Amino acid sequence: MKADYINPFIESVHEIFTTMLGCNLERGDVSLSKAGGGTRDLTALIGLSGPARGMVALSFPVKTALSVVGALLGSEIRIVDDTVSDGVAELVNMVAGAAKAKFCRGDSIPIDLSLPTVVRGNSYSVDYPSHSTWLEIPFKCDLGSFDLRVTFEMDSSRNGGAK
Repeated sequence: MKADYINPFIESVHEIFTTMLGCNLERGDVSLSKAGGGTRDLTALIGLSGPARGMVALSFPVKTALSVVGALLGSEIRIVDDTVSDGVAELVNMVAGAAKAKFCRGDSIPIDLSLPTVVRGNSYSVDYPSHSTWLEIPFKCDLGSFDLRVTFEMDSSRNGGAK
């Protein structure tokens, strides 16, 4: 995975959290994600297909997920329920959609997004497909900490030879 492929996702997280949620956002260093990822209570995943293949994940501790979804809805959220799952699913959808728009300019073939999936609980691991490289970026904001994880490859044969 080319490191510059991660930038549209980082920019999208920044835009969404600063604009929609009014957060001051601090980004940590980009690193290779370790198998299983960190311990997180909610992980929202969305697949990419077409000229780009991969997956985007946002992982939140419960406290951050409650704060973020509460800020999105403009109300206090106290328990993890379907509303919180739907909220974090919508966040990963917005991040992937905004990044997709940054990649799909001009006459390029559009990138397709799958429906988001949310995994809840504190004793699960996310097993990555073999031979995939996931980049991980930790973020801290007024609402708590969370991680962005991305694995992403462009298929140059389907996108006019561009890399």
